[in-house]
Amino acid sequence: MGASVGLAAKRAGVDWVGGHDPDAAAAEAAAERGAIDGAGPLAEILAEADLAVVAAPVTVLPALVEEVIAAAPDRCTVTDVGSTKDWTLGLPERFVGGHPVCGREARGAAHATADLFDGATWFLTPVTATDPDRYRLVHGFVASLGAVPVAIDPRAHDRLVAITSHLPHALANLLVNQAGAGRIEGHDPLAAAGGSLRDMTRVAGANPRIWVDIFLDNAPELGEALAEHRRRVEQLEQALAEGDGGYLARWVAEASENRRRMLAEAYPDPGELQHVTVHVPDRPGVLAGITQALGAERINVEDFELRHFSTERGGVLTVLVSGADEAARAAALLEAQGYGVSVSPVLDA
Repeated sequence: MGASVGLAAKRAGVDWVGGHDPDAAAAEAAAERGAIDGAGPLAEILAEADLAVVAAPVTVLPALVEEVIAAAPDRCTVTDVGSTKDWTLGLPERFVGGHPVCGREARGAAHATADLFDGATWFLTPVTATDPDRYRLVHGFVASLGAVPVAIDPRAHDRLVAITSHLPHALANLLVNQAGAGRIEGHDPLAAAGGSLRDMTRVAGANPRIWVDIFLDNAPELGEALAEHRRRVEQLEQALAEGDGGYLARWVAEASENRRRMLAEAYPDPGELQHVTVHVPDRPGVLAGITQALGAERINVEDFELRHFSTERGGVLTVLVSGADEAARAAALLEAQGYGVSVSPVLDA
């Protein structure tokens, strides 16, 4: 993520971005990628710095932040991009904790992008001791990268990400491992996996070098989230055992409304969102042709997802379009090109 910060900062017009990494090859890769203008020893890089952004695995981040604070001149404000924040309590007033809620499955400077933070929430965790001017500096820097800075208490931050990030990752691993643990009358559940399982396990198996540390570092908060999840699973089990259709109906309706609220954060009118599902063959140029065709008709694609089945069967491209009329136009255009297409609302009315 550090290289992406550098690229975004260069895009935002920062005159000079220096970098330090104990791995010389990593620093060299960041320089070749254009993420930094120069690399060197920590004290040397910090000597003229106004702002230091510390990006490192959560297990070494607290010690590294303290090292940076000690080596940096007093005028230099220090922030970080760590996914847990409880450890930041008690740090000097010139430190402002930060956590951009975004990322990529691939790591390293080769995969860094300047637009990684565009529209992303970037939590900032000031405390009573935080210097207001330094907070404003970090706030402005984060906004200049295209992110949306949001202030939150450090402890509240860790409880929040336990529910919104760490719990989903844990459950994705649980689900795919449960499905892969055995056979049912000789059938492999993973071979028969449908869209629901694929959607819910997209993040399963994510980089263990990162996620083992995150799980352990935020273990108390994740443990509380899992305990609440267990309580809700037990409620569902009881409703099933008792044949309580009323509970199940209310439960599904509550989930529908909560999902609508979640989508409303990303889209102005989630009720207008339509899935345009296209069966596509496995051959070069198909996806480019579809997106170019939709673009030529000025049909705005809000998002898309490709599910690949096999070389022989091809896959399914799901395009997210806002508005029933726009979805119908997209479907008609693609059907005219010979594709099998179906349209369905993202949310039930």
